[in-house]
Amino acid sequence: MNAQVLIIEDDPVLLRGLKDNFEFEGCRVHTATDGQSGLDRALELRPDLIVLDVMLPRVNGYEVCRALREQKFDAPILMLTAKGQESDVVLGLKLGADDYVTKPFSIKELLARAEALVRRTKGRGAQRFTFGDCELDLESRVLTRAGKELAMSPTEFELLAYFVKNAGHALSRDTIMASVWGYGSMVTPRSIDRFVNALRNKIEPEPAAPRFIKTVREFGYKFET
Repeated sequence: MNAQVLIIEDDPVLLRGLKDNFEFEGCRVHTATDGQSGLDRALELRPDLIVLDVMLPRVNGYEVCRALREQKFDAPILMLTAKGQESDVVLGLKLGADDYVTKPFSIKELLARAEALVRRTKGRGAQRFTFGDCELDLESRVLTRAGKELAMSPTEFELLAYFVKNAGHALSRDTIMASVWGYGSMVTPRSIDRFVNALRNKIEPEPAAPRFIKTVREFGYKFET
């Protein structure tokens, strides 16, 4: 998951744990420890995702959520709460939250939900990408090069789509595995390398000296247009 994330949480232990886990997934993480500073940072940074605790000092999470939606902030908001009552869940969703996790929670489940929210939001963006003499159409799931359609496996297509939607960002192999294959898959880093080589043979003018899919040594890959 490659995204800019703002975590608004006043529990320092939980905040540190969330920050470390999102950074491990390849995210750029910002934090705030009260509702007012969180609201200010959200409007300043315009992150791709907000993880928002309900019980916050100064301004509670419900009011932060309401204020953000009134300010036309349309990125997903994932709310955290120690409460489990249905009325609290309904209130958060009515105020504009996109999802709701009750403490204590599984960090893997939270990350999976966060990734799904970010992917859904990014999916509303551009549907056609051009690089070199290639064009990738996400809606029709077609890759053309110099006007000729190229055959691709479903996984090759998903991997290339992930690269072009995250162009300019260094992506770790772990992030690529989680985003393209999903959690719990049996894919290995070597498998990713094989898929990358297959893509290079299809889109690169010189596959041995790639212009688009660059290797980031001992880390992963970066797509450049």
